[in-house]
Amino acid sequence: MQVFFGGRAMKLDRLLGILTVLLQNESVTAPQLAERFEVTRRTIGRDIDALCRAGIPVITRQGGKGGISIAGGYKLDKSVLTADELSSIIAALKGIGSVSDSSQIERTLEKLAPGGAVMSLREPVIIDLASHYRGDLTGKIELLKAAIRENRLVEFDYYYEKGESHRIIEPYVVIFQWTAWYVFGYCLERGDWRLFKLQRLWNLGFTGAPEFYTPREIPPGRAQSTSFPDDNTLKAVFDPSVKYQLIETYGLHCYTEIEDGLLYFETGYTNREYIIWAGCSLSATRCGWSARGM
Repeated sequence: MQVFFGGRAMKLDRLLGILTVLLQNESVTAPQLAERFEVTRRTIGRDIDALCRAGIPVITRQGGKGGISIAGGYKLDKSVLTADELSSIIAALKGIGSVSDSSQIERTLEKLAPGGAVMSLREPVIIDLASHYRGDLTGKIELLKAAIRENRLVEFDYYYEKGESHRIIEPYVVIFQWTAWYVFGYCLERGDWRLFKLQRLWNLGFTGAPEFYTPREIPPGRAQSTSFPDDNTLKAVFDPSVKYQLIETYGLHCYTEIEDGLLYFETGYTNREYIIWAGCSLSATRCGWSARGM
């Protein structure tokens, strides 16, 4: 899911909301739409013109029984999205809401399903992207989103295996990956692109004096994804007592049975810290794993 910012994106968001309302109501008035979307009646008028130019048969009627509506034939399709499509969007939005401004998410959900007319907002899928540090995490994500939107430098103290350091970066993307949240950006100290784990960075903020950066072109291979190739190999032997954990983490056919019922496991990895954590977790009951290529 891509998140857009700026006037154009707000207009697209509003147009989708207006269209959804019109498809679910026989008629609504311009003042009602203006109040609902917190804009002026003149703005609603421009939005209705935009919908007409896009080929949506919007009809406006003057007088006491007047209002704005969609032409009858067009109402054969009662929704812009199918129930499954809308369900997926709602589940994703609720997941984002676990680490973001919940009031903003609720407003978006209301626009997609005003008054529950499309479908119930009770979804069978729950996505919780928060952690034990939800309060701090939410604040970090909101600040980084603002920094990315405004092209502002941020600074923070970073704690990692070699100690700690103070970093200043140009932030580009906030990602949930490898069971944790990261910010991907250009580190001015190292002069290179880096991925920083949010739970390891503290005292995050904008640089003292407002400093802005000119966005760089992300190198080929990282523009569409912040993943890196599996250029290391883990080879391990596990006790059969942890078979269910191997299957849970890596799939049904991830191991090979060898002598004495032991399980031989081999995989490529990028994140050394994560693979060591996973291996230790799997062998916590009965140790018996060794790694090569670390």
